[in-house]
Amino acid sequence: MGSRVTRMIRNFNLENRAFREISKAKPQAAPRHPTSGSLPQEEAAASSIAEEIHQKNDPLLSMLKDVYVESDDPVPQGEAASAPMKVVKTQTQRRLLKFSLPGDPYGFSDVTDVPKGKLSLVEALTGLNNHKRMPKTWTPEKLALEFSLDPKDAKALTDFFFPFDVKIIPPKSEETKQIKDS
Repeated sequence: MGSRVTRMIRNFNLENRAFREISKAKPQAAPRHPTSGSLPQEEAAASSIAEEIHQKNDPLLSMLKDVYVESDDPVPQGEAASAPMKVVKTQTQRRLLKFSLPGDPYGFSDVTDVPKGKLSLVEALTGLNNHKRMPKTWTPEKLALEFSLDPKDAKALTDFFFPFDVKIIPPKSEETKQIKDS
């Protein structure tokens, strides 16, 4: 009900109010600064500057001809200076996978080797699980040696990442409601 009253008050005599606002005298714009008659002179000066920029300056060109630059790059040993340089691509050292999933239902089988300093998902989970089960045997140093990792990365891995834990808490009493099969 309140919205109807508000709408009626808002729309009351709307056309007359709109015409009255439109027919009001508009405020006059502020006067502009009086222009001086020097604008054509400034345009002529600007065009002469543009012409000077695009003209050749003979004294500067003669000085530029005197400049000579030599570059001596070291030539790799065993290659002649006239032979084209070969681009050498450095490949990161790689290592074979240590663990893989049996059957590979999730498509992890296409990864066969991993760069040193990196882990596959299966290796990370295996290493973390081993460290969780036997922390005295699987120390971060041993994980670093086993998976070719940096020791500080292995320490950070064991400190900040944990494999999933599933804990089933038994009910405290027999009176706890159980879901019954129907």
